[in-house]
Amino acid sequence: MARTTYEDLLDAGVHFGHLTRKWDPKMSQYIFMERNGIHIIDLNKTLTKVEEAAAAIKQIVKSGRKVLFVATKKQAKDIVADYAKSVNMPYITERWLGGMLTNFATVRKSIKKMSNIDKLTKDGTYSNLSKKERLMIQRERIKLETLLGGIADLNRLPAALFLIDVKKEHIAVSEALKLNIPTFAMVDTNSDPSNIDFPIPANDDATKSISLITSIIIQAIVEGLDERKREKDDEAEKEAAVAKAKADAPEAVVERSAHAEGGKRTRKVAVEAEAAVIEPIAAAEKTEE
Repeated sequence: MARTTYEDLLDAGVHFGHLTRKWDPKMSQYIFMERNGIHIIDLNKTLTKVEEAAAAIKQIVKSGRKVLFVATKKQAKDIVADYAKSVNMPYITERWLGGMLTNFATVRKSIKKMSNIDKLTKDGTYSNLSKKERLMIQRERIKLETLLGGIADLNRLPAALFLIDVKKEHIAVSEALKLNIPTFAMVDTNSDPSNIDFPIPANDDATKSISLITSIIIQAIVEGLDERKREKDDEAEKEAAVAKAKADAPEAVVERSAHAEGGKRTRKVAVEAEAAVIEPIAAAEKTEE
């Protein structure tokens, strides 16, 4: 079943590109035509590419890995943050710090610092500090939360990046390239799609367009998470069945042993009875001789 339709893309304004003078020639394969000085994106290509991206991202999530959402432009940040939170995925919507991927160990230290400040407030140490020190710590906590709050639960490098506007997020793209992290992105007619593993030709400025494409990716993530949960449940059921079979096995062995022992006793009684009948007859025959 298709995750979206041509009409949905048209209604969301996904086909509107930038002015022709701002175009990137590498986007020519995704441009349908030019109208009133504006490039029109080929929505047939968009449909194909968004399906490819959704299928690939679903498999990544199904394997239990995380996808990092990156959208620092004003009209995209709130939309992307809300969608990412809904599926418990990490996100960056304020500012991309240089080295966020390539120097991830240092970023993790900053995240740890944020959690240490939280511990101070819980164990009562925070209340023993002077007013000035508390204010400084509070300001630092707010700053860290703003920049890194969306990746507070990210313990290792993400398996993939989903970006809005690759031109604006060029630092994130270059870092992902260095680390061979797959990239999924909305690329407009003024962008270079050649460095993106799964480019989705689409209007990356209109909120409706951003919301529609992001919702399709989120839908794929939900499907991946559901399938992963089902597989885990099936495995748990199999393990429980195996454990039960092992638990029942000793009783079955004892029962078989008892049955076998009973059989031996029965045969022994039969032999003894037969001997009791045969021995007197043999003795009588010997006496007659």
